[in-house]
Amino acid sequence: MDLSTLKWRKSSLSGNNGGDCIEAAALENASQRPAHKQDATVALRDSKDPSGPVLFFNDSEWAAFLDGAKASEFDQR
Repeated sequence: MDLSTLKWRKSSLSGNNGGDCIEAAALENASQRPAHKQDATVALRDSKDPSGPVLFFNDSEWAAFLDGAKASEFDQR
């Protein structure tokens, strides 16, 4: 799995908030997908740790994640 060519994107609204951001990248070909998740279309990582763990989402998982983020389901309380 080669992630070196991915175009990672971070929200323009993230600003200078101490680095508490995530970055997302579209997986455009099979060489970018892990063997256990060949239906993945999006990768997600911590912007403070670009060489750290990466989460992989298929289309329906990504849509559910975005819906949860929009509904503030992941906000710290």
